[in-house]
Amino acid sequence: MPAQLRPREEFARIGAENVSDAVLLALILRTGSTGLNVVEVSQRLLAAFGSLTALAKASAKELQAIDSIGPVKAQMIKAAMELAQRLARESVGESPLITTPEQAAAVLRERARVLQHEVFWALLLDTKNRLVGEPQKISEGTLNSSLVHPRELFKRALNHSCAAIILAHNHPSGDPTPSAEDIKVTRQLIGAGDIMGIKVLDHIILGHRRNHAASDFLSLREAGLVNFG
Repeated sequence: MPAQLRPREEFARIGAENVSDAVLLALILRTGSTGLNVVEVSQRLLAAFGSLTALAKASAKELQAIDSIGPVKAQMIKAAMELAQRLARESVGESPLITTPEQAAAVLRERARVLQHEVFWALLLDTKNRLVGEPQKISEGTLNSSLVHPRELFKRALNHSCAAIILAHNHPSGDPTPSAEDIKVTRQLIGAGDIMGIKVLDHIILGHRRNHAASDFLSLREAGLVNFG
């Protein structure tokens, strides 16, 4: 490759924030393969998955299905993506104050971004609306009343002595529009919370940011789809 186009030289010349995704990925992979330089390998990867988000979702086995990507390169990519995930979670801080849907979405956004299946979480809050511990994963799979049972949810809430709960789950399709089942389950859990004396404040559905959408999530409270009391 011409010296000025080599990943390290380009990185040094114009800075990390100005190089392409392919160049950053090339710096992680370090070497190419027979017949392909490292930037071409990176470009092939990005073309195969279509976006960095899709690349982050890929398993090591799926990465290795791409020519020129072996076990070591797959590990490098997964390690880099995991570091990005941990950095995003760290940026939220410990025991963040959660008083808006955006603040609730920020806690889970990066966790949800790379998932290929639905996960239902509960954000447990103290009397000052600060997050108590880590988000609690309650169930995995398409949301329905059999998967999200009030017993499991409120057992976690009682164990953490929380005062209120924000429900959340992701839509891997990227569209945060709630289903009829999402609304049904939310109403059931609000009712159970009233009996337990633990307030359900909102239900956040996480999707992906799209060009025509103002946000990558939907708050059932803000949308007026459920009465939270």
